[in-house]
Amino acid sequence: MISSGLVQKHIKPVSDTVQPAKGSGHTPFMVRCLSLSILLVIWQMSVVWFEPALLPSPLAVFRNLGVAIQSGELLHHLGITLQRVAISFVLAMALGILLGLVMGHFRRVDLWLDGILTLALNIPALVTIILCLMWFGLNEFSAILAVIINKAPNVAVTLREGAKAIDTNLMNVARAYRLSVFRTFTKVYLPQLYPYLLASARSGLALVWKIVLVVELIGCSDGVGFQLSTFFQFFDITSILAYTLAFAAVIYFIEGAVLRPWERKVSGWRQC
Repeated sequence: MISSGLVQKHIKPVSDTVQPAKGSGHTPFMVRCLSLSILLVIWQMSVVWFEPALLPSPLAVFRNLGVAIQSGELLHHLGITLQRVAISFVLAMALGILLGLVMGHFRRVDLWLDGILTLALNIPALVTIILCLMWFGLNEFSAILAVIINKAPNVAVTLREGAKAIDTNLMNVARAYRLSVFRTFTKVYLPQLYPYLLASARSGLALVWKIVLVVELIGCSDGVGFQLSTFFQFFDITSILAYTLAFAAVIYFIEGAVLRPWERKVSGWRQC
């Protein structure tokens, strides 16, 4: 009989044995930069057809952004919003992953919770936000809870489908070769969930940002959403666009520094 130690020595995950093609990230990066440059050109050309008060030029927005950064006002409110986003995102992902995996592997649980999950998915985010603020007050707990309630069901649905798509044949092979529980989980089970985790993380980050802004706009006295509400009252479109650019810069940083490297690491073998 073949020993399990010998089998474990030779069985390696695809991500450990196959590396992505060299230089594969340069061309997409240049294309993204070019597309953003074209967007800026279109923006500048569109300014001709609008009044400056309705659509300020990119230069005016960047100048406003620089002033806001130097004053420290933007960094203060952006930091508060980022803290809320980070806490809400982590808790919503954890709860959604746990719920989704349980529903995906246990049919009876899925049957009982499917109706509740469908209801949670279709309740407008604004309703949840208002109820949380009315029930628990205008505080951090209410803001974070409202985001979690809105985001966790989306994660649960995605991971439920991922759990149902697990290849039982691969799990049986791991069991036949007597792989440890930890190695089976990390090298056989978890890699099959990576596409679903990536999809949840990408969509979740975008959704959490939006919900946090609405929460701050309605029930907070600080944060980017609160600032946007103030700018709206003064019809300050330049400042609104400046804060939007700061927002976009953070998203691009997270995308480039965290999500894309993770995606290349866990699915680089697809490029071969």
